[in-house]
Amino acid sequence: MDRDGEFTAYCAARSATLRNTAYLLCGDWHLAHDLTQTALIKLYLAWSRVSRHATIDAYARQVLVRVFLDERRRPWRRERGVIDQALLDRPTHDPAIAERMAVRAALAEVPPRQRAALVLRFWLDLSVDQAAEALRCSPGTVKSQTARGLATLRAALERMPELVEGQRR
Repeated sequence: MDRDGEFTAYCAARSATLRNTAYLLCGDWHLAHDLTQTALIKLYLAWSRVSRHATIDAYARQVLVRVFLDERRRPWRRERGVIDQALLDRPTHDPAIAERMAVRAALAEVPPRQRAALVLRFWLDLSVDQAAEALRCSPGTVKSQTARGLATLRAALERMPELVEGQRR
């Protein structure tokens, strides 16, 4: 199979997973799509070098996380979106949906590097060392960012009365 065919097959198999990961990082499907496309472009540019190794998925995750963090550093991205409280307050018949919405809203309050550490460690189930490689930092930094991210996430969830009430039942 030629280079372009291999890359196309890889994209067909992995782009949805990368986009879901990007969504967890940024909380916006449109931005997640843009981040995924940018990461895939960077992956394509390095494909001849990377495709010979068994770690293509790890490299793709690493590129995606770096693209996300670079995007968050841009000045026009420093504005934070406001979560539509009416959307959160809307009654739902399925408690699992309400819980999922609350967790997503709480995750949006976690700073980008901490959120990246949480997504890499708990969503992608990477080890501390693998997450450190993806974030280009030490394992100790991953541990501290994960601990701080979990604390921020817990605090945000505690401020959401619909989730707290659901846990008391």
